[in-house]
Amino acid sequence: MIKVLKFSFFDLSRSRWNYIYFLFYLVTGFTLLYISSDVSKAIISLLNVILFISPLIGILFGSMYYYNSREFVELLLSQPIKRSSVFMGQFIGLSVAQSASFALGVGIPFIVFGLFESSEIWNFGVLLVSGVFLTFIFSGFSFWIALSNENRIKGFGLSILLWLLLAIIYDGIFLLMLILFESYPLEKLALVITLLNPIDLSRIMVMLKVDISALMGYTGALYNKFFGSGLGITLAGLSLIAWVFIPVFGILYKIQKKDF
Repeated sequence: MIKVLKFSFFDLSRSRWNYIYFLFYLVTGFTLLYISSDVSKAIISLLNVILFISPLIGILFGSMYYYNSREFVELLLSQPIKRSSVFMGQFIGLSVAQSASFALGVGIPFIVFGLFESSEIWNFGVLLVSGVFLTFIFSGFSFWIALSNENRIKGFGLSILLWLLLAIIYDGIFLLMLILFESYPLEKLALVITLLNPIDLSRIMVMLKVDISALMGYTGALYNKFFGSGLGITLAGLSLIAWVFIPVFGILYKIQKKDF
């Protein structure tokens, strides 16, 4: 698995799409910091970009990588190598390569603008960790979907649909539910629904960390009360870890049933 991981990582590190991904965050980071000159404001602005772009790139790039490397995977599977070693090596190599591009692209502008001398370094750390988690989660879902669908068009379509559901449609349904049932106690349900969406969970963790929950009204006070506690932070972290393992278990289950 380590050999497959290394090969996938170095192969993807030379990909022009990985360089474009790195340059996108590099330019975006320098632009936001140049315009605002405030690290805290730049973190909030960058959060909105990361929550949409990182999952989208993770799920699309992962699907594209799997479909383009199918012949190579079949060649590896003809050797005395475990299926789990091949696919886990590819998945981890893909996720680490994307995470490295993301971390370097986001980190360099903030370091240049004096991040280590700022009090926002821990807030930036939460932002960085959230982006890495989202990369691993959606890269895993991309592999799971691609393994389940030999047809590329269907695979890409389902990948985009999943991203739309979790990034946009989910919040719309959640907001509509809160409006329609505003007279009912929905505090615990709102917390559960947040834990069921890794994008929303990442957003809440960063926004509470930079202390702008007051701008979120009653909902922000509720999240601050729960996620601001030790139990809440622990549960949020465990939820993100669980979201990473959900597609991993799906991949492992699928490769044992799939006829290559």
